[in-house]
Amino acid sequence: MDSRDLENINALLDQDVELRERIKEQVTELDKKTRTMTGLLNKIHSTPSAELPKLLDSVKPTLNSCSETTNAIAAIIPPNQFWRWKDMWSNSLRNVVFSAALIEYLSTGSLISIHRVEEILEVKEEQKDRFCLPPEDYLHGIISMVNELSRLAVNSVTLGNFEQPIRISVFVKDLFAGFSMLNLKNDTLRRRFDSLKYDLKKIEEVVYDVSLRKLAPSAHKTEESK
Repeated sequence: MDSRDLENINALLDQDVELRERIKEQVTELDKKTRTMTGLLNKIHSTPSAELPKLLDSVKPTLNSCSETTNAIAAIIPPNQFWRWKDMWSNSLRNVVFSAALIEYLSTGSLISIHRVEEILEVKEEQKDRFCLPPEDYLHGIISMVNELSRLAVNSVTLGNFEQPIRISVFVKDLFAGFSMLNLKNDTLRRRFDSLKYDLKKIEEVVYDVSLRKLAPSAHKTEESK
């Protein structure tokens, strides 16, 4: 092999190593933010309903600051190389979606859209060849939110909030119906979707127990009120 070719290859390898390290720095920063949000949001399981808005407000500044990091990543990635590097931050991005989705549900009772998450992260159209929010990462984050809601349904009863599990049940059933209509070909995503059945069953058991003891209105009445 020509020595000049070897030099060129070595130079390209060095560039890749340098780029990977720069990306890793930003991903580490994003991970710090997602851990902070997850830690704060974990308090929802022991926070009375009246104090929940204050808790959610304490998380939002960190969520909004994630755009600084994602924009820094977009600035580093060469044009048209998003898919080459995306695996480095996929898990971090899913955690951001999880936090955003959980905050949205607890604030408004609705599902956050993929476009709304992109707005929070300030994903720019002209940068989408370097950084964007893939649908599968969005869906992974939403599934993680449902996992957390199934836990919240149980803990809400402990806190004396007997209507919360019923509202969660109506929301998750609607979400499950939507997932059922998707053509999920990604094996990992498909397996995680299957786990929603267990979350739904867990929530329904809580709702059944609450309804049986007549501690709250029936799920049917709650759905009608929506």
